[in-house]
Amino acid sequence: MRVVISIGGSVLAPELDPGRVEGHAAVVESLAREGCELGVVVGGGGVAREYIGAARELGANEVQLDQIGIDVTRINARLLIAALGPGVDPKVAENYEAAGDSIRRGDISVMGGVMPGQTTDAVAAALAEYVSADLLVYATSANGVYDSDPKTNPDAVKFDEMTPSELVDIVAPMSRDAGSSAPVDLLATKLIERAGMRTIVLDGNDPDRVEAAVLHGDHDGTDVIPEGSSGEPSYWAQR
Repeated sequence: MRVVISIGGSVLAPELDPGRVEGHAAVVESLAREGCELGVVVGGGGVAREYIGAARELGANEVQLDQIGIDVTRINARLLIAALGPGVDPKVAENYEAAGDSIRRGDISVMGGVMPGQTTDAVAAALAEYVSADLLVYATSANGVYDSDPKTNPDAVKFDEMTPSELVDIVAPMSRDAGSSAPVDLLATKLIERAGMRTIVLDGNDPDRVEAAVLHGDHDGTDVIPEGSSGEPSYWAQR
């Protein structure tokens, strides 16, 4: 089973906590031992926002701000690589070709951002499409996809299942709001729709949830199931 896991920066390293990074690394290593071919994309989180905020006050333009954010995601990727064993490519992949080559060799590939204007949400979706992944998992600080922001709307409804096109329809209006509350960004949802990618959005603060979702499809997040999909991935049925 080929899997791409997107770990939000606010999930992996809300502050510098080696134990937290080790917990996520342990799950990635466990999945590799189970035979999964893995690509991992790491976000920037609060640290990136702090650097970007400081640079904005200093007069940096939007492309420069994006470049700073990319640099932070790659530092976070290096943190995760440091916690992983010998099965990981020691280099942070800086493009999809490099990541794909590592995955096809049987190494775990870890990457951060790629280019200005593209979040790591979109990077993960593009990588999943590039390597023809069986599953894309977003380990976020939210426990799934809601019809509105549950932080501001106590009546927000969580989706247990939805199609990629429904995900686009839900995220599109959220993405127009300042400080978007969408659990996955709009470009990522459109890539998921284009690829017909089986996707899970879940709360990744406990990395064991990621392991259960990948190995068994067990989770309390949101399943994004492509139209016309015939049930569960065959990998789950065999276990």
